[in-house]
Amino acid sequence: MKTILIIEDNEDIREGTAEILELSGYQPIVACNGREGVEKAIAHKPDLILCDIMMPELDGYGVLYLLGRNPETTDIPFIFLTAKADRLDFRKGMEMGADDYLTKPFLDMELLSAIESRLSKKERQQAYKGGTLEHLQHISSANGKGMKALRDMIAQRKVRHLKKKQVLYYAGDQPLGIYLILEGTVKTSKIADDGRELTTGMYGADEILGIDSLLVNEPFSDTGEALEPTSVCLLPKDEVISLLNKYPDVGHQFLKILSKDIHEKAQQLLELAYNSVRKRLAQVLIRLAAQYEPGTAFRISREELGSLAGMATETVSRTLTDFVEEGLVGKTGTALQILSPERLQKMKN
Repeated sequence: MKTILIIEDNEDIREGTAEILELSGYQPIVACNGREGVEKAIAHKPDLILCDIMMPELDGYGVLYLLGRNPETTDIPFIFLTAKADRLDFRKGMEMGADDYLTKPFLDMELLSAIESRLSKKERQQAYKGGTLEHLQHISSANGKGMKALRDMIAQRKVRHLKKKQVLYYAGDQPLGIYLILEGTVKTSKIADDGRELTTGMYGADEILGIDSLLVNEPFSDTGEALEPTSVCLLPKDEVISLLNKYPDVGHQFLKILSKDIHEKAQQLLELAYNSVRKRLAQVLIRLAAQYEPGTAFRISREELGSLAGMATETVSRTLTDFVEEGLVGKTGTALQILSPERLQKMKN
């Protein structure tokens, strides 16, 4: 039986939530304030925590902060239950490591669905920790002490799960660290002066985001958004800087990642400046397909393709129709499948 800790100062909500959980096969544990909640979380190691924000003794943010610093409780899924629905409050909680955010009043099924989802993702998180980070191994020496320390750091960090269209960070935000993508896809983008969105990058599993902002100690210059359900791991700024100062091999690998990113962005700018619309869209499709197994269909909107290729949505639609008729691309709804990567790659300008 899974145990769930409810930290809530309102007696009616606390008892009502406990009753719902008990009827659903969970074992509830209750605490009437934040300080008691921290004590019970450390004592019982529950499978999941439901926590109010506005409470006496210690508020929900304080509870999340203290439990996040304790190695024995940092991995426990954490869901805020609160009447505060402001976007800034939501961002603050998610950036601190909360897994979800339910606004009161909530339906019984909303609560149970959120709990089941987070418990399921916790099991998947164990697979991440026991697995191999292929991207890091590919660019590093398997015996490098610094890279081993980096992998150990990753194994100790909590996995954050993003829903489709959920923002990881906004342009102008101060970096809390760097993000390792465990699964899914994150798009980075800027808004031009005329209001158009320009996609600056697409990042998939085992890739790292935010190294440039971390090293120059400046805010993010673009916005990171999940294109699909995505899992990321935040590596705190101070810990990463400490590794860089202590282990030269970590710095060497980060330089390789930065160099690769700079090369790809330079190539993207050249394509936008000199290639025809057919050539630009072909190159974008090739880059997108490279993130998946050969022949795998992937979903992307016409607007997102236009943002990547620097094209109007109507031009994307017309060009895609041409590609389908020429047997270069297969299309089912919003799903695309590359049928002839060689011909796309060799397309004349």
